[in-house]
Amino acid sequence: MEVKTLARYMRISPQKVRKLIGAVKGKKVETALNELKFMPQKSAGIVEKIIRSAVANANQNPNIDVDSMVVRNIVADTGPTLKRFAARARGRGTRIIKRTTHITVTLGDSLS
Repeated sequence: MEVKTLARYMRISPQKVRKLIGAVKGKKVETALNELKFMPQKSAGIVEKIIRSAVANANQNPNIDVDSMVVRNIVADTGPTLKRFAARARGRGTRIIKRTTHITVTLGDSLS
């Protein structure tokens, strides 16, 4: 049985989230949460919160054993980009790009 959770429009670059995804993918949920708790990156807290949400979603189904769940897949897709301008010298302006991310977490029974 699979459980999916989607967090959309997260205000962090997808590149920063993808750095952490490899460390968590394929591990048991409990192990993954413990690892994310001690990572210093901002994206670790975001991914941890999404995994906890997926576990809570799985807990609503009585047929699923939450203790044996494994992080099957995590995907960080690019969301819409906010484009802003900042003042620069000599009356110029430069573009500031504020990226957003859609993060999808899939939990499953096991990797078999």
